Amino acid sequence: MGISLEKLTEEALALSAESRALLADRLNESLETPFDEDLQALWAVEASRRRDEVRAGKVKTIPASAALVRIRKSLNG
Repeated sequence: MGISLEKLTEEALALSAESRALLADRLNESLETPFDEDLQALWAVEASRRRDEVRAGKVKTIPASAALVRIRKSLNG
């Protein structure tokens, strides 16, 4: 019989921050879907379009800290 999820969680949380980050990275990699070239190409086009809009002055950027405040407010209702 394998280790219970509760016990595994307890042991994982007892690890150092660096080890937890490495474990989280490995778990995340196990959930990732295979690389999709078409999707990657679409995201590259979107990123270029957004960059060009910023450079042309069509959109205004805001600091990340301000964006996070807006996001937190929207999630809290």
